Amino acid sequence: MKRVEDYVRTIPDFPEPGIMFRDVTSVLQDADGLQLAIQGVEDLLKGLEFDAVVGPESRGFIFGVPVAYNLKKSFIPVRKKGKLPCETIERTYDLEYGTATIEMHKDAIKPGQKVVIVDDLIATGGTIEAITKLVEELGGEVVKIVFLMELEGLNGREKLQGYDVDSVIKYPGK
Repeated sequence: MKRVEDYVRTIPDFPEPGIMFRDVTSVLQDADGLQLAIQGVEDLLKGLEFDAVVGPESRGFIFGVPVAYNLKKSFIPVRKKGKLPCETIERTYDLEYGTATIEMHKDAIKPGQKVVIVDDLIATGGTIEAITKLVEELGGEVVKIVFLMELEGLNGREKLQGYDVDSVIKYPGK
């Protein structure tokens, strides 16, 4: 029986020499790979009490929505600045070459709600760190953060200290 990691395509030296690019699209393109990926995320949430799944665009939507649906939870989207129609809160964070700003609807999370954050990949951790701040600003509690893949060599967990962080697949290096 195949494992979800068997569906991840690795592309050496992309986008630059020395980088092993882990391509999630090869997981999505295969029905069995996609099922294994969603099931892997759900397995990491077994027995956990929570109210909602939060996911950043766009791949957090891809993995977070089916998890929320299967576990009968709501889904809260986090989007790039200017994409949400109602009143929002925002957080700016650092990228390798600049900054980015993400937003969440102000009424997306009720005080005291327990949330799980789901995304495809943790690299440096900046996006998810910003999301944790948005959730907490609205009075929510981040009870777990789950990724399909983790690039351990980029030390993204350092930005998420104090949170319960887990990954379906862990890759050493970048």
